[in-house]
Amino acid sequence: MADYKTIHGTKVRSYTTDPDNPITGQVWYDKTNNVLQFQAAGAASWATGGTMNTGRRSIGGAGIQTAALGFGGNSNPGSPPYSVHIANTEKYNGTAWTEVADLNTARGYGARGSGGTQTSALHFGGLPTTDKTESWNGTSWSEVADLNTARYNLSSAGADNTSGLAFGGIYPPGQIQALTEGWNGTSWTEVADLNTARNNLAGFGIKTSAIATTGEDPSRVSLTEKWNGTSWAEVANTNAVRNGAGSCGADNTSGLIFGGHESDPAGGNVGKTELWNGTSWSEQADLSGPVYFQAQTGAGTSAAAISFGGEGSSNQMRTATEEWINPTLTIKTVDTD
Repeated sequence: MADYKTIHGTKVRSYTTDPDNPITGQVWYDKTNNVLQFQAAGAASWATGGTMNTGRRSIGGAGIQTAALGFGGNSNPGSPPYSVHIANTEKYNGTAWTEVADLNTARGYGARGSGGTQTSALHFGGLPTTDKTESWNGTSWSEVADLNTARYNLSSAGADNTSGLAFGGIYPPGQIQALTEGWNGTSWTEVADLNTARNNLAGFGIKTSAIATTGEDPSRVSLTEKWNGTSWAEVANTNAVRNGAGSCGADNTSGLIFGGHESDPAGGNVGKTELWNGTSWSEQADLSGPVYFQAQTGAGTSAAAISFGGEGSSNQMRTATEEWINPTLTIKTVDTD
């Protein structure tokens, strides 16, 4: 068995006061009170937020819990392929959703996590199959340069409407893509492909530091790939095999995925949540109910993750919003009794 130094790279240190910003699991000796202490994490959870005006699945998202943006998507419950495409855009202030300017092109199955903020975001791809890109300036959408390859069910990362990443997706009648394109505020450029072509995947981060995870190739997968600004590398798989999950994360060192559609034999939409620490995934508290194809909020930190819209059970188009509450960190004393 590995010892503490091998695992953490340092011996247990002694302090007269608690160390500054200890990490979860860190152990130290309190010389003042003559006790061994460690940093522990309490339980995380999801809290109920405001209700959207229009329920829909495959919705695009940007922003954080107190300033989010939801756009596009599709409806028509019970009638796949959910051909009623939506242009509606709504913004969230942490309490309530308000309708604002529509997309120029109504669409679903676009990049659900288009990155960006409530005042600076992108939306691209989607059905009807398109290469169109739209840029949001906080007030209205404007059409800008097209993707090089039209596709839908793709994922993305990006800080705002001047810098982004598009990866994966599908072009009918079933050509699953590994393509990655980078956005510089003016145009798209093809860069290195994913190692595994897939669609319906989750993604988060920024143009130079991102994660692509889960999806279909065409079977559902748990694969995770890390982007370093130049190339993709396979890293640890998620615990649950699924597609259509939501996600949020600042870069490739930390993030969250939630919900999705689980692989057979379990099957069905799920509320499962997993946290990424840069090395591995750990299971967390579930959403209040199963949800599939909800928004991804791109480049927000996992502490500010928000889930809205999507498909619940029995093809229900959800209007619910849920806000992630990070685990509460506490210092505890080792009890040897």
